Amino acid sequence: MGNWFKTTLLLGSMTALIVLVGRMFGGEQGMIFAFILAMGMNLFSYWYSDRIVLRMYRAREASPREHPQLHGIVQRLAERAGIPMPRIFIIPEKSPNAFATGRNPKHAVVAVTEGLLELMDRDEVAGVLAHELAHVRNRDILIGSIAATMAGAIMILASMARWTAFLGGGSEDDEGGPGVFGLIAMSILAPMAAMLVQMAVSRSREYHADASGSAYLGDSGALADALEKLGSHARRRPMQAKANTAHMFIVNPLSGRRLANLFSTHPPLEERIARLRGRRTDPVAPGISGTKQPSGEDRARDAWRGLSG
Repeated sequence: MGNWFKTTLLLGSMTALIVLVGRMFGGEQGMIFAFILAMGMNLFSYWYSDRIVLRMYRAREASPREHPQLHGIVQRLAERAGIPMPRIFIIPEKSPNAFATGRNPKHAVVAVTEGLLELMDRDEVAGVLAHELAHVRNRDILIGSIAATMAGAIMILASMARWTAFLGGGSEDDEGGPGVFGLIAMSILAPMAAMLVQMAVSRSREYHADASGSAYLGDSGALADALEKLGSHARRRPMQAKANTAHMFIVNPLSGRRLANLFSTHPPLEERIARLRGRRTDPVAPGISGTKQPSGEDRARDAWRGLSG
């Protein structure tokens, strides 16, 4: 309940930011336009967000005949999570990563890159998929889509404000208007505020998904091992991903780009791995992942320093 309250508060803040930007841009009419824009984008994202992102990354559906082992892992994890079996897609990308999308557990999609399947062993693939199914179970996929589209609406409004200022709009003589400099400042600060809210939404859900995914597996070591590999390879080979979808992936696909790291939508991998290494777990369910004994936080931090070096 605490996570849901925090997420609701953050999304409410983003809605208020949209309305504020609209009011500064065009008074009451601008506020109404901004609100309608935000609601329209949210409705569109609710129904079509999965199709848009899958097409964006040229993902193709993986049939049970082509990938029987992958389907077997997802099916067993879905049963343990208490959700319907999601559709599985493969992204033609050598950088290892994965994400989940869809408007609810009944219409969920899990996508993994070719690089992830080549790099990970069975246990680590199960760890990654358990994390993604936790996002499905916790309905993070819808929350992430709403946050992304709201951020998109703010970007549109900020761009309109910037062009209005450049074209001579927003005069100080306008009653209640912010003026040219006010419009320029708003066009810069509003997207930054939206990005911070989006980061907070995404970061708070990643820790929860790590914990839930480990519970489905009964083993936090498999996911911790996978995160170590993903962090190392993502730094060396950043994925050609869109910034507004980066929060959907299990690790930041832009982590190899220095500027992107300053505004990462993910909590530090070192901290995620340390939490997983320190988590006590039950015996692993047969057929999902092999038995691994988690070590302490010191081991995770030492391993991360080795990867970073």
